[in-house]
Amino acid sequence: MRNIITGGAGFIGYNLTKKLLENNEHVICIDNFISSDKSKIENLIDNPLFELLVHDVTKPLNIKADKIWHMACPASPTKYLEEPISTLKTNFMGTYNMLELAKISNAKFFFASTSEIYGDPNMHPQPENYNGSVNPFSSRACYSEGKRISETLCFEFKQKYNLDIKIARIFNCYGPYMSEKDGRVIVNFIRQALKKESLTIYGDGLQTRSFCFVDDVVEAIIKLMNTNYDEPLNVGHNEEISIKDLALKIKSKINNNLKIIYQDNRNSEPKRRNPNINLAKEKLNWAPKITLDNGLDITIDFFKKKIVKSYSV
Repeated sequence: MRNIITGGAGFIGYNLTKKLLENNEHVICIDNFISSDKSKIENLIDNPLFELLVHDVTKPLNIKADKIWHMACPASPTKYLEEPISTLKTNFMGTYNMLELAKISNAKFFFASTSEIYGDPNMHPQPENYNGSVNPFSSRACYSEGKRISETLCFEFKQKYNLDIKIARIFNCYGPYMSEKDGRVIVNFIRQALKKESLTIYGDGLQTRSFCFVDDVVEAIIKLMNTNYDEPLNVGHNEEISIKDLALKIKSKINNNLKIIYQDNRNSEPKRRNPNINLAKEKLNWAPKITLDNGLDITIDFFKKKIVKSYSV
């Protein structure tokens, strides 16, 4: 089974690559390393089932595959706010090119969408048939609107060419192999705590998120790819936690003496984000297994090896 994974050196893409290789599947990793770290995949280069193709998905590609996993796109606000037009191009043009490749190859196509398409929701939890409360002129729109138009592209290719399309709307995901400079809240808190800095909360800390460990996310999207279900599907953890409580939890695990400081809110962040995962339970027989406490412990151990080593010299 030949798998193409765009963004295969990114956070979820790399974890997916590892899992498929463990399952003895052939993986062609496509990445241009604009927002990912090439050193991450060095341990895979000698694997006979692994291939690396350095390529920009905004340019067409002609290569055969049985399954195409389109993961490529900066998901970190730090990255996509720096390069908004590039982010839009990766979403629209990259998705179009990979859909064309799926059409030529008669391949199954998976698109990694996002909870960001729901915007700042006024329905909680958010089901798949909720159309969202979005602002196409917000600073985050380059990412959220790019994902929305990509979903539309997937739908139109399914309608016109009868492509086998899978779409997962992935909510906040965390775990090993995130970049230290990712910019998302769990990484920020862990990095600051390990460096013995105050933990920074933007806003009052009462905004909530639902965090799903990456192994659970990878399990869900592999299950989705192997089903006949072809509508968008939420993938995430259905337990909410406030950002303030998250900071307190991480502080207690690393250094309870650290301070928490508050700064003005940024980047039009939504007040609540929580998935309704009833469809995932029904269609995939899936639900997240790893608790936030266990997932944080694993993630902290991962970053301890990276950050403490870097800052202890």
